[in-house]
Amino acid sequence: MFPFAFEWIWDMGHYVFHGGLWYALSIIGAGMTYCIGKAAYDTLIQEKGSHEDEHH
Repeated sequence: MFPFAFEWIWDMGHYVFHGGLWYALSIIGAGMTYCIGKAAYDTLIQEKGSHEDEHH
C-alpha cells in the first residue's frame, strides 16, 4: 500500500518505519552527495595543474 491510497491509516508503526526509512535514506544521500562533490572538486583541482600528488 502507498501513503496516497485512501485505505492508508497512519498508526505508530507507520510513523516509526517511515521515520527510520527517511532517516537512513537521508544519511545515504548526504554521504553520496559528499563523495560526488569531493570527487568533482578533486578533479577540478587536478585539472588546474596541481601536481602535488605525483611522486616521479
